[in-house]
Amino acid sequence: MHSRTPKVLHELCGIPMLLWPVRAAREAGAERVIVVDSPARELEPLLPDGVELAVQPTPNGTGGAVRAAMGAVDAASNGGREGAVVVLSGDVPLVSPTAIAELVDAHAASSAAATMASTVLEDPSGYGRVVRSADGSVERVVETKRPGDASEVELQIHEVNTGIFAFSAQALRETLPRLTADNAQGELYLPQVLTLLREAGERVEASVVQDERLVLGVNDRVALARVRKLAQAAIHERHMLAGVTVVDPDNTVIDVDVQIGQDTVIEPFTTIRGATRIGRECTIRHSYVVDCVLEDGVNVGPFGYLRPGAVLRRGSKAGTFVEIKNSDIGEGAKIPHLSYIGDATVGERSNLGAATITANYDGHAKHRTSIGAEVRTGVDTTLVAPVDVADGAYTGAGSVITEDVPPGALGIARERQRNVEGYAERRREGS
Repeated sequence: MHSRTPKVLHELCGIPMLLWPVRAAREAGAERVIVVDSPARELEPLLPDGVELAVQPTPNGTGGAVRAAMGAVDAASNGGREGAVVVLSGDVPLVSPTAIAELVDAHAASSAAATMASTVLEDPSGYGRVVRSADGSVERVVETKRPGDASEVELQIHEVNTGIFAFSAQALRETLPRLTADNAQGELYLPQVLTLLREAGERVEASVVQDERLVLGVNDRVALARVRKLAQAAIHERHMLAGVTVVDPDNTVIDVDVQIGQDTVIEPFTTIRGATRIGRECTIRHSYVVDCVLEDGVNVGPFGYLRPGAVLRRGSKAGTFVEIKNSDIGEGAKIPHLSYIGDATVGERSNLGAATITANYDGHAKHRTSIGAEVRTGVDTTLVAPVDVADGAYTGAGSVITEDVPPGALGIARERQRNVEGYAERRREGS
């Protein structure tokens, strides 16, 4: 990845890549989820509650990672039998709960010591190749990360290892200590477990995943972009099937944790990030929305920017070139255009004129502005926080409001106009 950021922490549609397989494992019914990290424990702060961490002391390959995880695996009390141990890769993010469940079912049905998820790729470059025996079971997996790992014949195989396995816990526990680093990269490869199991007379099976998109790995930013496009398409499809109109999916970005209600319309060139929640029958036009709450019937944009903490109540509007941050906009309130509202509360049915600005920062601290219900601000009004504009109040155009405006009053704060006669002529003569 050529990055200071660990590969599995690169963002994929709003969350780190690692959390995609973690969530899939949980949705598939995993009793425990254990994530393997380096001694730096960079992954730990991002793990959901209940997800355990195991530390791999040295970066000695996938086999070493699973060795570290097995130290944390306890026997599951299920009629005296251990459940399957499923191994997922943090850089294979699109694996689905269904694919995981199907692998576990296939493993249970075969009574094999190990079952791997494989898929067939038109271009298998960079993937370990699955070598099958005459009876169709898996003989071994040949890595291809470095020249010399695989023969020319093996490189012609298109069935590849996805890095996803189901093991008998006891078979895995007994075999891991026998792994060797006899390969071009000098690492402990987990697929060697399959070869060792075969040599011990155990059966190894492969369950082919038909949709290769679910098992695509990410080794660089090109692959990450490819996977992001697939993930984004799935997110769009989920929303559209639930009753949301995404007018142009190819020009719309929606993060995985975004919630959108039925009959909402998302128009082109809109980006919706984070844990934003949007209600029913809203319209979002060409805007950028991050970690916000929009209730039913809200209208945003075009060219709106809703920043974290913005809450737009039912039927409110944030119009053209409006920026809102950490503010609560009341039901039916309107901020039609060219305004910045930060750290403010706006009451219901208020209408803020063009270029209404809350000056919320004094150079040392942020302060809040309180705007009551049915307030009307004139164009080019600056509200210098902390200030309170009470219910039903007005402000005059061009005012800089530094003191509270009482209910129903008109606040005006500007110099009286003075016309200088003959100014243009004197300017010309002076030049």
